Amino acid sequence: MPELALADGTRLPYELKRSSKRRSIGLRISEQGLVVSIPQRLSLRELEALLYSKRDWIQQKVQQQAAAKVPALSWQNGETLWLLGNRLPLYLAADSRNRAISCDGSRMDVRLTDISDTSMIKRRVTQWYKQQALVDFTRRTELLVQKLGLPMPPIALSSARSRWGSCNSKGEIRLNWRLIQAPPHIIQYVIAHELAHLKEMNHSARFWAIVARLFPSYRDAEAELRQLSRQLHRID
Repeated sequence: MPELALADGTRLPYELKRSSKRRSIGLRISEQGLVVSIPQRLSLRELEALLYSKRDWIQQKVQQQAAAKVPALSWQNGETLWLLGNRLPLYLAADSRNRAISCDGSRMDVRLTDISDTSMIKRRVTQWYKQQALVDFTRRTELLVQKLGLPMPPIALSSARSRWGSCNSKGEIRLNWRLIQAPPHIIQYVIAHELAHLKEMNHSARFWAIVARLFPSYRDAEAELRQLSRQLHRID
């Protein structure tokens, strides 16, 4: 099955349908993925150029469809959160003197003055996630970058809806904080992907060879990340 390289570097398999009756190109996002319908005589070069020009739109639509299937968090007692791939039941307690968040690896305890204030619960939990993410991502980056023989790049968090990570021309890496919910190997893959851009600011064969050196099972991780996307975006 052919694949489309999306803006964040992940590859999206798509179904290609040719028809002698079709005069234009059709793009449809189904539950199974992307379906591309094209005229019989359209060349592969023309198809690739069109898909490249539409890749941001395609990625946005794929993620929107995935997110729509997952119910939003209601921030109530017993609701399930995730940390490093582990399920964390949410426990709320009213406490005006000790307002804090704690996690022992099996549950997340949130103590606030007013536990009926779901917007405050969301803000505090999101802030906690970001704190954990920066520490975790920095540590993983420090270990992986050594394999490339490069200095530690600046690391910052991102809240992007359509990208898990990015690396700019200055060598600065941004990683989506929502990844802290994912299993460690998924985080490792995204970091490896962005570190590879320090060597190759493209998605060429040389780039993917670097990714494979840092994280050999990157194709499996890409596919798993696509499946996890809707779960990770439950916290908007």
